[in-house]
Amino acid sequence: MALTDKIEIPRRTMVLFFIIDASGSMDGSKIGAVNTAIQEVIPAIREVSEENADAQIKIAALEFSSGARWLTPSGPVPAENFSWNFIDAAGVTDLGAACKALNEKLSTKAFMQEATGSFAPAIFLLSDGEPTDDWQSALQTLRQNNWFNAAVKVAVAIGDDANKNMLKEFTGTMEAVLEVHNAVMLKKMIKFVSVRASQVASRSSNVNASAGDTRDEQKQQELNAALNEFSAEAAAAPDNSADDGDW
Repeated sequence: MALTDKIEIPRRTMVLFFIIDASGSMDGSKIGAVNTAIQEVIPAIREVSEENADAQIKIAALEFSSGARWLTPSGPVPAENFSWNFIDAAGVTDLGAACKALNEKLSTKAFMQEATGSFAPAIFLLSDGEPTDDWQSALQTLRQNNWFNAAVKVAVAIGDDANKNMLKEFTGTMEAVLEVHNAVMLKKMIKFVSVRASQVASRSSNVNASAGDTRDEQKQQELNAALNEFSAEAAAAPDNSADDGDW
């Protein structure tokens, strides 16, 4: 091999998980805004991945209503190959089923089995209501998962009926819970969070998949600071969404 030959170093992987409430109360403008925002933000996530020398970003998506269903059943899809198929909303809010499904895939025997190694994932939960199944015990089990503990996590409470305390239990801190009341802001929030979480989670040192890793705590703190700044800017901006209708 000549000295001038370029050696390509394999990149690690960072998985961005979308966990989406698709219950009946999300029908209409809520699920419409979610579908549109995710579809529109994919090119930006793809760009973050392409420009990242350390990590390739992959995307996994899970919807929950009456049960839970992976939209990426074969595993996380590279951002450059991912396309979003619009989902419908119907049924109840089985968050516990979603936690169980997520726990099963957060494993080196499932979605975290990359040969090159993985950064801790970014997990983005969106919900507008009250869970209808035994979510507490399922979340308690999920909390014992080292990948979940190391992940950066964000949740969005959609509308007044969203259980923000439940979302806090999921993320571990109220700082990582955002509240939104109309479709315009929901789309902005999904786009911002998806890109920022991808940027934060896919850089710096490789994950040590164990609870209490301070490097991963620093990533969550960095993301929380960005979320606080975004929320402050949104609150100070003129309200141009009057015609959009609040939930």
